[in-house]
Amino acid sequence: MKKLNSFSGLVYSTDPDFKIEEEVNEVETLPSSQQKLKIKLDTKHRAGKAVTLITGFIGKQKDAEELGKKLKSFCGTGGSVKDGEIIMQGDNREKIKQWLIKNGYTVS
Repeated sequence: MKKLNSFSGLVYSTDPDFKIEEEVNEVETLPSSQQKLKIKLDTKHRAGKAVTLITGFIGKQKDAEELGKKLKSFCGTGGSVKDGEIIMQGDNREKIKQWLIKNGYTVS
């Protein structure tokens, strides 16, 4: 889910003392043994190209990006981390599943 701007719909305020309160939604990253990740193949809105989605990661964006980087290196493919999902190019479900289990993650 994307927001159009960081002001949550605020257009204009006439109050000279008005200050925008920033929300902090950073969640501490759970240890790998408590992560319950789901792996699935997806082709929707990708011009027919297959990608492997890893969802269910609970934690900071930085830690998700680090996990994505390790998986990309292991599989030898490209990918990205967007909206709490790790996106890997191609059908790498079995490779990713083996790597995650080997590194202590719970995979369903």
